[in-house]
Amino acid sequence: MVSVNLEAKKTVDEMIEKADELNIKVEKLDNGSTLIDCGVNVDGSLKAGELYTKVCLGGLAEVGISIPGDLSESFALPSVKIKTDSPAISTLGAQKAGWSVSVGDFFALGSGPARALAKKPAETYEEINYEDDADIAILTLEADNLPGSDVTDKIAEDCGVTAENVYILVAPTSSLVGSIQIAGRVVENGTYKMLEALHFDVTKVKYAAGIAPIAPVDPDGLKAMGKTNDAVLFGGRTYYYIQSEEGDDLKELADKLPASSSEGYGKPFYDVFKEAEYDFYKIDKGMFAPAEVVINDLRTGELFRAGYVNVELLKKSFGL
Repeated sequence: MVSVNLEAKKTVDEMIEKADELNIKVEKLDNGSTLIDCGVNVDGSLKAGELYTKVCLGGLAEVGISIPGDLSESFALPSVKIKTDSPAISTLGAQKAGWSVSVGDFFALGSGPARALAKKPAETYEEINYEDDADIAILTLEADNLPGSDVTDKIAEDCGVTAENVYILVAPTSSLVGSIQIAGRVVENGTYKMLEALHFDVTKVKYAAGIAPIAPVDPDGLKAMGKTNDAVLFGGRTYYYIQSEEGDDLKELADKLPASSSEGYGKPFYDVFKEAEYDFYKIDKGMFAPAEVVINDLRTGELFRAGYVNVELLKKSFGL
């Protein structure tokens, strides 16, 4: 079985080799772990955002930036494009922000292939029938601060590897790389909702592609979180190729999948989050989905489309 950690390591090696031109910083911690700063104390770059997103996806996707990505005749933004032939493994087995890394005063949401070693969360790997036994662990952290060796020691322990074989990439939500990598979750938001909210067998999704606009970079972390989420909820378009079985209703799946099908839809995410007293658990998780979905039933040849790009809500979120 393919290893998301070993596949992602190819991209990590490229980032280390080209650190200066990517405007990122690589350092070794005192326990031998490798730390790659992609936006905390550095500027990062568009290319760094592409590569960071590919690492999140376990190296099992093509990632690019389209400039511009048209959402309507009057509104265009640079957009992240994702293509993968391993949707369940790349998005849920790697990219999903399924690891809350908390050590001392440090806290961050962890994504990326190291999750497959630590089984964070275990049920996800049971549901997609995937495991990785690599001897290296690569984790991406959405954080405003850089972790120390105490954090990477804990990650190494949880992953069953040595600290010297831990690679950590960090980018705040309020950075360019942060905006890019969250737009790059456009396919993952759909597979996440399929599995978690609609209880559909995502291993039937054979191929997937998506595109979402890159939200404007905002130095305010909370506002940046709102804008980056809105880029996918209101501007993300996804395409899923599904090998259905008798009894699967892919039209119903398509109708329920877009963000607009959730009860909480209709306001910028920052406003929804504020009304929920900044508690994610009070928000309808069905809202975390692409704006528009197209499903191709590989068994019957049928095509189902649902949802829509909401340019007006995007403009409101982005302050236009």
